[in-house]
Amino acid sequence: MRRSGSIFAVIILGVCSPAVQAGLYYSGETFADLPSQWRGFLLDQRTLRNIALEPGPKREASRARIRYQEEVARLEDKTKNGKLGADELADLGALYIRLGDPGKAVPLLRVALRDNPNHFRILANLGTACQLQGDLPQAALYLQQSVRLAPGKFHKAEEYHLKLVRLRLEIKKGAGLDNLFGVRYVGDKGAFEAGKLAKEERDKLPAQAVAIAQQLALWLPADGRLLWQLAELANAYGDVKTAAAILDGCVTEFGLNDPDLRKHRQLARAAADEIKTKTPHTEHVGGLKARSQRPLVSRLDATPLPPISDTGVNNLPWDVLGQTVRDSKFRPTFAQYLKDLNGKQVALNGYMQPLGESSDLAAFMFIEYPVGCWYCEMPDTAGIIYVQMPRGKTAAYRRSLVRVVGRLQLNATDPEDFLYALRQARVTEVD
Repeated sequence: MRRSGSIFAVIILGVCSPAVQAGLYYSGETFADLPSQWRGFLLDQRTLRNIALEPGPKREASRARIRYQEEVARLEDKTKNGKLGADELADLGALYIRLGDPGKAVPLLRVALRDNPNHFRILANLGTACQLQGDLPQAALYLQQSVRLAPGKFHKAEEYHLKLVRLRLEIKKGAGLDNLFGVRYVGDKGAFEAGKLAKEERDKLPAQAVAIAQQLALWLPADGRLLWQLAELANAYGDVKTAAAILDGCVTEFGLNDPDLRKHRQLARAAADEIKTKTPHTEHVGGLKARSQRPLVSRLDATPLPPISDTGVNNLPWDVLGQTVRDSKFRPTFAQYLKDLNGKQVALNGYMQPLGESSDLAAFMFIEYPVGCWYCEMPDTAGIIYVQMPRGKTAAYRRSLVRVVGRLQLNATDPEDFLYALRQARVTEVD
C-alpha cells in the first residue's frame, strides 16, 4: 500500500523557530516560538502529559519519564554532598511536578523560596505546584509575585496563568470553560457556530490568544479544560476539523462532561464530517499563522537504548522512529540504532489504523497513539509503520492497545512508500 510523496511532504516537520521557554520552568526543556502548528503541538503536549503516567501492565514508562527520574536521582544524590543552588532547586521542583508529584515539590520549593525570596522560577514553579495540589489561594499568592518578577518574554504567560487561577477560585471545581479572553463561545448573541466565531467576539481575542493558551497547556498538560479552550480557538480560526478532534479528546481522554462541551463536540463533529465529504483532505488548513511546527526543541528522551539481539525480539521505542528526518527530496536519514535493527525482529505497542473499510486486515498502519480525526492528528511520516501479516493471514481490527512483532524493513529509496514496514507480523493483546 503506497502513499504519495506530495501528501507526505505536507506533514514533514522542519526546523523550529528560535527557542524561547514557556510553561513549567525546567532548564531541561526548551520550547520554540508559539503558536505551533496544531498537529505538532498536540503530539508534544501528549509527550509532556505522559511523563506523569506511571507504568503498568499495559503501559511502559516513556523514555522522557525515565530521563526525568534519572535527573531527580542525580539532584537528590547531590544534596547528600552539599546544598543545591537556587536554579537546581527550581529544576528539582519542576521535575517533581512533571512526574506527577506536586506534593513533593511544594515543601522543597517553599524552603527554597525562604532562602531565595526573589527567584522567579522558584516562585512560578511553587505556584504551579500549589495549583495542582488544589490550593488555589496559595497558588494565586505565589503567581502574583512571579508576575512581578517575570522577565519580559515570560510576563504575558504569567499574567494569564494568574488569571486562570483566579477564575477558578471564583467558580466551583469542574465548572465550564475558563473565560480567559472575554469571548462568548457559548450563549446568546455570538454563540458557537461550527467553523466560525461571530466577528464581534473574534475581535475580542488578543493577537496572542492561541500562543498563550498553548503555553498554559504545555505548562499544565493534564488540564483538559485548557485543551477545551484550544479547541474553541481552533474553531475561531476556521479549523473545525482540529476543533472536533480536540473536543473528542476532551471527552474520551480527559472525561470532561460539561453540557456546553458536549454540544460543541456534536456541532464540530457534524461540521467536520460535512467538510470531509466536500473538501479534499490535503486542503485541510485553518487561519492560524503558526510560528513553529512543534513546540518542543529539547530532547526529552535521551536515555540509553537496550542492546540489540540478532536472534531475539527487540523492543523498539517509538521515539527512535521519530528521529528519522527527510530532506527536500524525501530522502530519509535514519538513526544508527534504527539502521542496526533493520532486518531484525522488533516489537512495539500501539494502535492499528486500517487502510480500508474491512475489519479483517492483511495489512494496516500502526501508530503510537489513537487519533480522533486521521487528517487532523495524523502522525508525522516518521511515526507510521506499515504492518503486513504473513501470506493468507489477517488480524482482526482492534481499537485497544496491541503489541505487534515483525521483521523490520527500512525504506531509504522510494519516496512514495512508507519509511518502515514490519513483515511477517503477528498481533497480540497487551497483557
